[in-house]
Amino acid sequence: MTYTTRLVTDEAAFARLAPEWDRLYRRCASATPFQSHAWLHSWWRCYGSPGRLRLLVVRDGGDLVAAAPLMRVRRPVPALVPLGGAISDYGDVLLDDERGEAAVAALGDALAVCAGTALIDLREVRPGGAAERVYERWRGPRHRMSDSLCLELPGVPMDELVARLPSAKAQRVRAKLRKLSALGVERHAVGPEEVDKALRRLLELHRLQWEGRKVTAEHLRPRFARHLVRAVEPMVRAGDAVVTEFRLDDDVVAVDLTLLSRRLTGGYLYGAHPCLRQRKADVAVMLLDACTEHVRSGTLSLLRGDEPYKHHWRPVPVVNRRLLLARPHTAPLLAAAVGAVAARHRGGQLLRKWRERGGGGA
Repeated sequence: MTYTTRLVTDEAAFARLAPEWDRLYRRCASATPFQSHAWLHSWWRCYGSPGRLRLLVVRDGGDLVAAAPLMRVRRPVPALVPLGGAISDYGDVLLDDERGEAAVAALGDALAVCAGTALIDLREVRPGGAAERVYERWRGPRHRMSDSLCLELPGVPMDELVARLPSAKAQRVRAKLRKLSALGVERHAVGPEEVDKALRRLLELHRLQWEGRKVTAEHLRPRFARHLVRAVEPMVRAGDAVVTEFRLDDDVVAVDLTLLSRRLTGGYLYGAHPCLRQRKADVAVMLLDACTEHVRSGTLSLLRGDEPYKHHWRPVPVVNRRLLLARPHTAPLLAAAVGAVAARHRGGQLLRKWRERGGGGA
């Protein structure tokens, strides 16, 4: 087959790719919701810098068969990095599952040309992601490292998740589910026309639940709200997201955003009023119970983070990959990136040891 490649650097052209991008997204089984066009294009509009877009597309005739959504950065080294940034739990490229290794090679060759004097730094690639196929065929210097930890559960109904727990814990969870039912907590999946209002309510409740405690600052910024509303409304229309409102006595007391793809379902963000905890409602159980209703198959991801409450469900730890790709003349950039990660790791170890020895005391 003869493939043609194109480098897209214009936001308007990126927007026009939406229909065929979505078709490719659905033909790539390993894709996560963070590779959908709605999520990435919205992210670029809110977080991208003019002149930095580097979107590689590969075609077979008129069909889009591969894509790498990237942007150029200058620090700490010149590099091409995935769109989506820190607010996206997974980064990846897209490859049509029905195409063979020729399409992988075409995307890899295009990446090598596009990179020029920059390093290709693919962060937060979920094991089994399409980018791993490119990495395996890469003909230049390369390096694979661990990235963020995600916790995963099987994509099964709530009663099966509860059955996986030790008997005493399972009984407590069932009691919490009965408590939610007795309180009269009702849930409602909102339609696309309600997404704007529901997400703004989610962010209000999120701010309220974290008041006086350390919170992810980006979740409170206007640009994050703009991104979320713009991205999620078309995702709800397409079946790639569900926004659920929880009501108690006719008041919305919690809102949850769950993202969906062929093989992965993930609870992305929620907001809950403190009154739920005051009334002894277990919010984590409530959210997981609602999330399991939307699992299609595969994996129910608790996404990034190693919070203690997640371990109550006996999840499997899965470490994302960081894939570094270079050309012979950019091998020093790869070495610098690897060295910086190693130095941070050693620094973290030394800091932990210092604290354990009482170095942080008065």
